[in-house]
Amino acid sequence: MSFFQRAATLAAMTLGIAFIGSSTPGFAFQGTHVVNAGEPNPVPAVAEIPSADTLSTPALSQTQTSSPIAQPAVVQNDADDGYDSLSEAVADQDSSADLNEDLTCLAGAIYFESKGEPLSGQLAVAEVIINRAKSGRFGSSICGVIKQRGQFSFVRGGQIPSIPNNSNYRTAVAVAQVAMGDDWASPAPNALYFHARRVAPSWRMQKVAAIGNHVFYR
Repeated sequence: MSFFQRAATLAAMTLGIAFIGSSTPGFAFQGTHVVNAGEPNPVPAVAEIPSADTLSTPALSQTQTSSPIAQPAVVQNDADDGYDSLSEAVADQDSSADLNEDLTCLAGAIYFESKGEPLSGQLAVAEVIINRAKSGRFGSSICGVIKQRGQFSFVRGGQIPSIPNNSNYRTAVAVAQVAMGDDWASPAPNALYFHARRVAPSWRMQKVAAIGNHVFYR
Protein backbone atom coordinates (compact mmCIF):
# COMPACT_ATOMS: atom_id res chain seq x y z
CA MET A 1 0.00 0.00 0.00
CA SER A 2 1.32 3.39 -1.02
CA PHE A 3 1.80 6.19 1.44
CA PHE A 4 -1.22 8.02 0.12
CA GLN A 5 -3.46 4.96 0.44
CA ARG A 6 -2.35 4.41 4.06
CA ALA A 7 -2.97 8.07 4.87
CA ALA A 8 -6.47 7.94 3.36
CA THR A 9 -7.36 4.78 5.29
CA LEU A 10 -6.13 6.24 8.58
CA ALA A 11 -8.12 9.42 7.97
CA ALA A 12 -11.30 7.43 7.28
CA MET A 13 -10.86 5.39 10.49
CA THR A 14 -10.29 8.53 12.52
CA LEU A 15 -13.45 10.14 11.13
CA GLY A 16 -15.56 7.06 11.88
CA ILE A 17 -14.39 6.89 15.47
CA ALA A 18 -15.17 10.56 15.96
CA PHE A 19 -18.67 10.09 14.56
CA ILE A 20 -19.46 7.13 16.84
CA GLY A 21 -18.23 8.97 19.93
CA SER A 22 -20.37 12.02 19.27
CA SER A 23 -23.68 10.23 18.30
CA THR A 24 -24.04 7.35 20.82
CA PRO A 25 -24.96 9.45 23.95
CA GLY A 26 -27.54 11.38 21.92
CA PHE A 27 -29.25 8.13 20.91
CA ALA A 28 -29.42 6.89 24.47
CA PHE A 29 -30.94 10.20 25.65
CA GLN A 30 -33.45 10.16 22.81
CA GLY A 31 -34.32 6.52 23.52
CA THR A 32 -35.05 7.29 27.16
CA HIS A 33 -37.48 10.03 26.25
CA VAL A 34 -39.21 7.88 23.67
CA VAL A 35 -39.99 5.20 26.32
CA ASN A 36 -41.04 7.55 29.16
CA ALA A 37 -42.79 10.42 27.45
CA GLY A 38 -43.36 9.53 23.88
CA GLU A 39 -46.73 7.71 24.37
CA PRO A 40 -49.58 9.70 22.87
CA ASN A 41 -51.92 8.45 25.67
CA PRO A 42 -49.84 7.81 28.74
CA VAL A 43 -51.14 5.34 31.33
CA PRO A 44 -52.81 7.30 34.16
CA ALA A 45 -51.10 7.26 37.51
CA VAL A 46 -52.41 4.73 40.09
CA ALA A 47 -54.35 6.51 42.86
CA GLU A 48 -52.83 6.26 46.30
CA ILE A 49 -54.76 3.78 48.52
CA PRO A 50 -55.56 5.34 51.88
CA SER A 51 -54.42 3.51 54.98
CA ALA A 52 -56.85 2.01 57.48
CA ASP A 53 -56.24 4.97 59.79
CA THR A 54 -57.53 7.43 57.23
CA LEU A 55 -60.70 5.50 56.29
CA SER A 56 -63.92 6.80 57.84
CA THR A 57 -67.37 5.22 58.12
CA PRO A 58 -70.01 7.02 56.04
CA ALA A 59 -72.29 9.14 58.21
CA LEU A 60 -75.79 7.78 58.85
CA SER A 61 -78.67 9.59 57.26
CA GLN A 62 -80.89 11.85 59.31
CA THR A 63 -83.59 9.17 59.30
CA GLN A 64 -81.21 6.56 60.63
CA THR A 65 -79.86 8.70 63.44
CA SER A 66 -83.17 10.17 64.57
CA SER A 67 -85.32 7.02 64.63
CA PRO A 68 -84.72 4.68 67.61
CA ILE A 69 -84.61 0.96 67.03
CA ALA A 70 -88.06 -0.47 67.61
CA GLN A 71 -88.35 -2.95 70.48
CA PRO A 72 -90.95 -5.76 70.59
CA ALA A 73 -93.99 -4.81 72.59
CA VAL A 74 -94.43 -6.60 75.90
CA VAL A 75 -97.70 -8.49 75.86
CA GLN A 76 -99.60 -7.94 79.08
CA ASN A 77 -101.53 -10.90 80.42
CA ASP A 78 -104.70 -10.12 82.34
CA ALA A 79 -104.61 -13.40 84.24
CA ASP A 80 -102.87 -13.50 87.60
CA ASP A 81 -99.17 -14.45 87.48
CA GLY A 82 -99.35 -15.26 83.78
CA TYR A 83 -101.91 -18.09 84.04
CA ASP A 84 -104.67 -18.11 81.46
CA SER A 85 -107.15 -19.93 83.69
CA LEU A 86 -107.65 -21.17 87.23
CA SER A 87 -107.39 -24.76 86.00
CA GLU A 88 -103.97 -23.94 84.51
CA ALA A 89 -102.85 -22.43 87.83
CA VAL A 90 -104.04 -25.52 89.71
CA ALA A 91 -102.39 -27.89 87.24
CA ASP A 92 -99.08 -26.03 87.62
CA GLN A 93 -98.85 -26.78 91.36
CA ASP A 94 -96.83 -29.61 92.87
CA SER A 95 -99.33 -31.47 95.04
CA SER A 96 -96.65 -34.01 96.01
CA ALA A 97 -94.46 -31.38 97.70
CA ASP A 98 -93.98 -31.35 101.44
CA LEU A 99 -96.71 -29.20 103.00
CA ASN A 100 -96.39 -26.99 106.04
CA GLU A 101 -99.03 -27.04 108.78
CA ASP A 102 -101.22 -24.27 107.38
CA LEU A 103 -101.25 -25.73 103.86
CA THR A 104 -102.16 -29.15 105.27
CA CYS A 105 -105.03 -27.68 107.29
CA LEU A 106 -106.28 -25.61 104.36
CA ALA A 107 -106.19 -28.57 101.97
CA GLY A 108 -108.16 -30.63 104.50
CA ALA A 109 -110.84 -27.94 104.79
CA ILE A 110 -111.12 -27.64 101.00
CA TYR A 111 -111.44 -31.42 100.73
CA PHE A 112 -114.15 -31.87 103.37
CA GLU A 113 -116.14 -28.72 102.53
CA SER A 114 -115.96 -28.60 98.75
CA LYS A 115 -114.51 -31.73 97.11
CA GLY A 116 -116.32 -32.28 93.83
CA GLU A 117 -117.19 -28.57 93.55
CA PRO A 118 -115.91 -26.44 90.63
CA LEU A 119 -112.34 -25.22 91.10
CA SER A 120 -113.66 -21.69 91.59
CA GLY A 121 -115.90 -22.93 94.40
CA GLN A 122 -113.00 -24.73 96.08
CA LEU A 123 -110.85 -21.62 95.79
CA ALA A 124 -113.65 -19.48 97.26
CA VAL A 125 -113.80 -21.78 100.32
CA ALA A 126 -110.03 -21.48 100.74
CA GLU A 127 -110.26 -17.67 100.47
CA VAL A 128 -112.93 -17.52 103.19
CA ILE A 129 -110.54 -19.27 105.58
CA ILE A 130 -107.60 -17.05 104.61
CA ASN A 131 -109.74 -13.91 104.98
CA ARG A 132 -110.82 -15.03 108.46
CA ALA A 133 -107.18 -15.54 109.52
CA LYS A 134 -106.41 -11.97 108.38
CA SER A 135 -109.48 -10.35 109.90
CA GLY A 136 -108.57 -10.62 113.58
CA ARG A 137 -112.13 -11.81 114.36
CA PHE A 138 -111.38 -15.53 114.19
CA GLY A 139 -108.28 -17.65 114.72
CA SER A 140 -104.96 -15.97 113.97
CA SER A 141 -103.71 -18.77 111.68
CA ILE A 142 -105.17 -21.01 109.00
CA CYS A 143 -105.24 -23.99 111.32
CA GLY A 144 -106.62 -21.82 114.13
CA VAL A 145 -109.54 -20.70 111.97
CA ILE A 146 -110.38 -24.22 110.85
CA LYS A 147 -110.13 -25.81 114.30
CA GLN A 148 -112.04 -23.05 116.06
CA ARG A 149 -114.94 -24.55 118.00
CA GLY A 150 -118.30 -24.58 116.25
CA GLN A 151 -117.05 -23.34 112.85
CA PHE A 152 -116.54 -26.42 110.67
CA SER A 153 -118.58 -29.57 111.22
CA PHE A 154 -115.94 -31.94 109.84
CA VAL A 155 -113.54 -31.08 112.69
CA ARG A 156 -113.62 -33.73 115.41
CA GLY A 157 -112.22 -32.95 118.84
CA GLY A 158 -110.23 -30.04 117.46
CA GLN A 159 -108.59 -32.26 114.84
CA ILE A 160 -108.95 -32.70 111.09
CA PRO A 161 -109.70 -36.35 110.20
CA SER A 162 -107.17 -38.28 108.13
CA ILE A 163 -107.64 -38.03 104.38
CA PRO A 164 -106.85 -40.64 101.72
CA ASN A 165 -104.34 -39.50 99.08
CA ASN A 166 -106.82 -39.63 96.22
CA SER A 167 -107.37 -37.32 93.23
CA ASN A 168 -109.82 -35.13 95.15
CA TYR A 169 -107.27 -34.53 97.89
CA ARG A 170 -104.48 -33.80 95.43
CA THR A 171 -106.74 -31.23 93.78
CA ALA A 172 -107.50 -29.73 97.20
CA VAL A 173 -103.76 -29.46 97.90
CA ALA A 174 -103.18 -27.68 94.57
CA VAL A 175 -106.07 -25.28 95.20
CA ALA A 176 -104.66 -24.54 98.66
CA GLN A 177 -101.27 -23.75 97.09
CA VAL A 178 -102.91 -21.40 94.58
CA ALA A 179 -104.82 -19.63 97.37
CA MET A 180 -101.81 -19.34 99.69
CA GLY A 181 -99.61 -18.15 96.82
CA ASP A 182 -102.25 -15.64 95.68
CA ASP A 183 -101.88 -17.06 92.16
CA TRP A 184 -105.49 -16.38 91.15
CA ALA A 185 -108.01 -13.74 92.20
CA SER A 186 -110.73 -14.86 94.58
CA PRO A 187 -114.09 -15.53 92.90
CA ALA A 188 -115.74 -14.40 96.17
CA PRO A 189 -113.83 -11.24 97.16
CA ASN A 190 -113.57 -10.52 100.90
CA ALA A 191 -116.02 -13.30 101.80
CA LEU A 192 -115.96 -14.45 105.44
CA TYR A 193 -118.90 -16.89 105.46
CA PHE A 194 -120.50 -19.49 103.23
CA HIS A 195 -123.24 -22.10 103.43
CA ALA A 196 -124.71 -24.82 101.27
CA ARG A 197 -127.55 -23.89 98.95
CA ARG A 198 -129.81 -26.47 100.59
CA VAL A 199 -130.00 -24.37 103.75
CA ALA A 200 -131.40 -20.86 104.14
CA PRO A 201 -130.02 -19.18 107.24
CA SER A 202 -131.37 -15.76 108.16
CA TRP A 203 -128.01 -14.03 107.73
CA ARG A 204 -128.05 -10.26 107.40
CA MET A 205 -124.84 -10.07 105.48
CA GLN A 206 -123.88 -9.02 101.98
CA LYS A 207 -123.98 -11.81 99.45
CA VAL A 208 -120.90 -11.71 97.21
CA ALA A 209 -121.11 -14.91 95.13
CA ALA A 210 -122.94 -18.16 94.51
CA ILE A 211 -120.64 -20.84 93.15
CA GLY A 212 -121.57 -24.47 92.71
CA ASN A 213 -123.45 -25.63 95.78
CA HIS A 214 -122.33 -22.76 98.03
CA VAL A 215 -123.33 -19.16 98.66
CA PHE A 216 -120.71 -16.71 99.95
CA TYR A 217 -121.13 -13.60 102.13
CA ARG A 218 -119.12 -10.88 103.79
